[in-house]
Amino acid sequence: MPGVSGRSGRPKKPSAKKELAGNPGKRALNKNEPDFGLVTNIICPDWIGEYGRELWETVAPLLCREKILSATDIQNLEVYCTAYHQFRECEINIGKFGLVVTGATGGPVKNPALTAKNEAVKQMSSFGGMLGLDPSSRQRLTGSGKGKEGENPFKDVL
Repeated sequence: MPGVSGRSGRPKKPSAKKELAGNPGKRALNKNEPDFGLVTNIICPDWIGEYGRELWETVAPLLCREKILSATDIQNLEVYCTAYHQFRECEINIGKFGLVVTGATGGPVKNPALTAKNEAVKQMSSFGGMLGLDPSSRQRLTGSGKGKEGENPFKDVL
């Protein structure tokens, strides 16, 4: 929030992520950060639809393996997978009925599934970013990796 003392600017990167990135900064790492309980294995809730369940079974093990998922992130993963299920259901609806459908008065109107799909995509983008599921947020969580020798196979090309 702009103008609020202690809350302005970029969010702080957790010390564990700084350490993984090999970039602790100029100050010593804070070892007294709250521990929200690392999740090592989690089962998909029954109420998430089939498409969301497929995504959960793909993404959750990866997040657990990379030690990104904590107990306080589970609801983010639930919303992300639910939004993905809704996105897929909307795509099926749009494929079946088209972009334009008959409205209540008998005239053509935009298929409401288009609006629902747009909302699902926004949720996926927002909650996926919180989980590090896109390139920019993944870099924010793990760091750029600059300064690590031998990791760039193309460094000598030119």
